Amino acid sequence: MKQISLIALLFICLISTNIFAQKNKKLDIIAYYTGDSKLIDEYEVSKLNQIIFSFCHLKDGKLSVDSARDSLTIKHLVSLKAKNPQLKIIVSLGGWGGCEPCSAAFSTAEGRLKFAKSVKELSDSYKVDGLDLDWEYPAIEGLPGHLYQAVDKPNFTELIKILRSTLGKKYELSFAAGGFQKYLDESIDWKAITPLVNRINIMSYDLVNGYSQVTGHHTPLYSTNPNEESTDRAVTYLLKQGVPAEKLVIGGAFYTRQWINVENINNGLYQAGKHVEGVNYKDYAKTYTEANGWKYFWDDKAKAPHWYNAQSKTFATSDDLKSIKAKTEYVKDKKLGGIMFWELTLDSFRNGMVDEIYKVKTAK
Repeated sequence: MKQISLIALLFICLISTNIFAQKNKKLDIIAYYTGDSKLIDEYEVSKLNQIIFSFCHLKDGKLSVDSARDSLTIKHLVSLKAKNPQLKIIVSLGGWGGCEPCSAAFSTAEGRLKFAKSVKELSDSYKVDGLDLDWEYPAIEGLPGHLYQAVDKPNFTELIKILRSTLGKKYELSFAAGGFQKYLDESIDWKAITPLVNRINIMSYDLVNGYSQVTGHHTPLYSTNPNEESTDRAVTYLLKQGVPAEKLVIGGAFYTRQWINVENINNGLYQAGKHVEGVNYKDYAKTYTEANGWKYFWDDKAKAPHWYNAQSKTFATSDDLKSIKAKTEYVKDKKLGGIMFWELTLDSFRNGMVDEIYKVKTAK
């Protein structure tokens, strides 16, 4: 009898330890995805917790899937859950340039209810798990020419309220939040919205963007001076607003931003230049080589890399394996909800950025 009790006790201890270990590894890896129904199968989907299909848009005030191709993709993404029970499939509204009608559509109670009902309809039809709102941006300027107005801020709160009441408690509701101070200060009523959403996906990239005529780290973990935007600066601000750590998800960039006509001062960092198109992570190894004239630099304060080509006077900034590792360790240290990134098709199929995040997540 004593022997049976001892075995039972050991079994309970083993289960408890295993549950605790699993709990400790609760760090969601969230992939925005713009590919089709076939490309996703090339990636290690088993390492992901969420795939956010990007993007759906507004059509006559309703959430709409743009094409038959997109419809097929969403259906295929949902089918992946059969092999990956931890996986959730989310549809996203908007994106940079993709939410032009949002300010007007969400400006009335009727408009917000119409949208919420359409989200429920679409979600029930495709059997997706949630919605990510990517409105860039309520109450402040996003893409030049898009309508924005001060009432967007309270209207966004009302939109979240009607979405939650229409879709129910089990539905995943998140939004992509600008990682820069003006957005943090002016776009969102954090205290009103936080209890109603599952996650806040901080776009802690493009902090130096295509409109900037001066180079800088576009996705740094830490600020190197008091005026510099960074991941940590946004997280610290939101924690002070009372947002629970587990609802905060930070962002990684799987692409560079580049500037040309950058003088060889401070290895190109914080210098004048003209922004041009960058490179996807999967192409870094063949692009940013010494043979091509590039040198790699690591900023230990920002925990961010940059590359500079003195021959062509070109500067590049992004995340890489070293910085994404630092960001994931930061998520663990701060007990945040996870890490997301833009976007999966920019990664290599194996041994890339997702793999590096996963290694940190599962490390003892």
